[in-house]
Parts: sequence; structure tokens; C-alpha cells
Amino acid sequence: MFNDEEYKTICHYMAKYKITNRSHWVRDTVIHAVFQRLTDDYPTLFSEHEMRG
Repeated sequence: MFNDEEYKTICHYMAKYKITNRSHWVRDTVIHAVFQRLTDDYPTLFSEHEMRG
């Protein structure tokens, strides 16, 4: 669910890029974001602070 402002923004984006299948676009966008975060969130041996020091 989106508020009115978010919905208008999504509709504007879809119209600008001529996206006709909203549900497909939303699924692809959400799944891409989830996979990107999973890819970026890999285990390491050292903390970020230890690696920079």
C-alpha cells in the first residue's frame, strides 16, 4: 500500500518510462532491492572498522 504522494510518484515514473504492467514492475523492483541487500550483506572475518584501521 502506498500513500497518495507515493502512488502519484509511481504513476508518474511508469508513465514516463511507458511501463504498462504495474504488478510485474513492482515485483521486479522489490525482488531486485532484496537481492541487492542480500548480496551486499555477506559475512566477513573482520568488522569494517578493523579493515579500515
